Amino acid sequence: MEKFGKSQPVKRVEDIRFLTGEGRYVDDIAPDTALFAVVFRAPVAHATITALDVSAARAAEGVRAVLTADDLKAAGIDHSMSSSIIKNRDGSMGAAPRRPVLAEDRMRFVGEPVAFIVAQTLEQARDAAELIELDYDDMPAKMDLKPGGPAIHDEAPDNLAFDWGMGDEAATEAAFQKAARTVSLEVPDNRIIVNSLEPRGCFAEWQDGRVHVSLGGQGVWDHKAEISKALNIDPEQVRVTNPDIGGGFGMKGFPYPEYILTAYAAQVVGQPVRWMSERTEAMLTDNAGRDLTSLAEFAFDESNKITAYRVHTRCNLGAYNSQFGQFIQSQLFSRVLMGVYDVQTTWLHVEGIYTNTTYVDAYRGAGRPEAIYVLERLMDRAARELEVDPLELRRINFIRPDQFPYKNSTGETYDVGDFDKVLRRAEEESDLAGFVARKSDDAARGLLRGMGLCYYIESILGDPSESAKVAFNEDGTVNIYVGTQSTGQGHETVYAQFLSDQTGIPADRVFVIQGDSDQIKQGGGTGGSRSVTVQNTATLATVATMKTAFTDFLADEMGVPASEISFDDERFRAEGSNLTPTMLEVAEMARDKGRDDLLVHEERTTLPARSFPNGCHVSEVVIDPETGVVTVDRYTVVDDFGNLINPLLAEGQVHGGVAQGIGQAITEHVVFDRDGQLLTASFMDYAMPRADGIPMISFTSEPVPSTANIMGMKGCGEAGTVGALAAVSNAVQDALWAQGVRQADMPFTPLKVWELLNGHAIAAE
Repeated sequence: MEKFGKSQPVKRVEDIRFLTGEGRYVDDIAPDTALFAVVFRAPVAHATITALDVSAARAAEGVRAVLTADDLKAAGIDHSMSSSIIKNRDGSMGAAPRRPVLAEDRMRFVGEPVAFIVAQTLEQARDAAELIELDYDDMPAKMDLKPGGPAIHDEAPDNLAFDWGMGDEAATEAAFQKAARTVSLEVPDNRIIVNSLEPRGCFAEWQDGRVHVSLGGQGVWDHKAEISKALNIDPEQVRVTNPDIGGGFGMKGFPYPEYILTAYAAQVVGQPVRWMSERTEAMLTDNAGRDLTSLAEFAFDESNKITAYRVHTRCNLGAYNSQFGQFIQSQLFSRVLMGVYDVQTTWLHVEGIYTNTTYVDAYRGAGRPEAIYVLERLMDRAARELEVDPLELRRINFIRPDQFPYKNSTGETYDVGDFDKVLRRAEEESDLAGFVARKSDDAARGLLRGMGLCYYIESILGDPSESAKVAFNEDGTVNIYVGTQSTGQGHETVYAQFLSDQTGIPADRVFVIQGDSDQIKQGGGTGGSRSVTVQNTATLATVATMKTAFTDFLADEMGVPASEISFDDERFRAEGSNLTPTMLEVAEMARDKGRDDLLVHEERTTLPARSFPNGCHVSEVVIDPETGVVTVDRYTVVDDFGNLINPLLAEGQVHGGVAQGIGQAITEHVVFDRDGQLLTASFMDYAMPRADGIPMISFTSEPVPSTANIMGMKGCGEAGTVGALAAVSNAVQDALWAQGVRQADMPFTPLKVWELLNGHAIAAE
């Protein structure tokens, strides 16, 4: 076992079980007695249900239950899935149409749940689903991102979910009228399918009037609340657990109908029930990400200083509001609207549009990658039109170090930053000076090389409060109970490492307990890059309480006043006493004295402010004009994450985020036909990034410690994706610019790039 040390790049302890096939995922731990569930789903994107006959399915071999919307209503379950609604510009609330657990009178997207079948075997449940007779009248599908078209909800005239604005529209217009130069660019941000390694799934079992639902999620408390509300039972009757989770990325952060249906079905049949999504089923029904188009504009003065910025966005919500769908491209987008640039005159106008597609919610970054992508694409375009070096244009407009704390135009207060220092380091690490030579070498071989830059900043989101409970066990081990949830980030390592750093307790004796609503009464789950910052802040408070309690106890044991006892991160010491006990030894002494009150310590803390990780991504791509294939050849990241707890884990998070950004930029292409059928519903049709398409990623830490938490940390979980989209896209645009291509947008598939180079109209997407 490696010895943990402060800010040391320690390898992840959980990787041993993951890499040897010993992970415990939902499908691994479902009870052997569990029945199997299958969801019968809408085959069309928009239709009125005229008849639903499940009698043959109910009579099929092995079938124990078939649930429809009518069955739920008959049982008193009349639930609409939770969603957050924002205010329109006129002060009214955005549209809040009902999102039923099972489709009622209409089907609004391909894959919407219509019936839930439970059988002895998976094959029997699938066979029974084939016996369901569904009659419907087709309706036209709404597929574009414009108001109007076939109405999806009565509550949303013209399919407009919300019409939201932030900033000073009049002042922004006045600044544009006075501008020496203006630059504009329309920036589409393509829809992606999240595709976590482990698809969504759950099992449910009832015992003594309580239901236990184990599911692959990013926390347990939202699910607990949703299930109890849907089933009309007391929250204390619901236990939710998260076992090992194979990736979340925002998509697994929200309640879904299947979890409610599985819980209710287990009650109906009196036996545990399990449901696991298949890959195509996941592609059809998991919350999608991105899917918006923005018109962005800069106003400049004579010295190339930005005087105003405005953005008009139309975002796709899909067929319904998801939990945070209305917030993602409005309020969360606005958090970093102006990025790292000193501009106070801004206007953001967002229209949310319903379409007959899968609903859209958070995907790694949740609004911040979208905002930075728009901003940094426009910055790159402005540098070209103004004929200014792109690095110099950014330096002209950076917020200066002496301006912090800096309140941005949308109300966020950046605590610290030194953006020019990070940019200079990125220029050095990426060897920008050698780019011209590399480009010339490629040109000699008939290839096109481009360089792209993105300077990003992101705002840490989520609940700023968290609890940490430390319990000493009889066997000499220690449990730390946390309110966040690891979905692959390495929390078991970093939390044990941090507690070990602060207490001297060997890390291999520390066990991280997470994802259990019975053992942890409150928590914020994982999302918005919040986990390590908020959780370790709570741990620090708990350790401080523990030290005080142990010191008071040791005053009698050591025969000295408590004020003379100190702790040096490994042992308690005091002059005049030959006792130098460790934390574990004090706990053992307390247990022997019957002081069980000293064996459990818990504190809850609230961060006074958010931190703002930032950094610079530099990408170089090579394009083969004969085939249109884009290859990311070099990729350099210099990040300001403040003080790092475990640099190795931080680098891993950056690598994963960059890979997802490269995937969206180059390979991931969601295509629906005009009737709303998903044409990219398998890995035969939807291209995920592969190892041979990801270069070696250079990562350098250039910290400016945050003042928003005692550790000086800044979250890092989503930063790789926030910076990657614009860095890759700007590099592709750079390579194509000399060929006369003035507008190049993600995803840069070979066909699209070949058509751009050859002057063809882009194929319909």
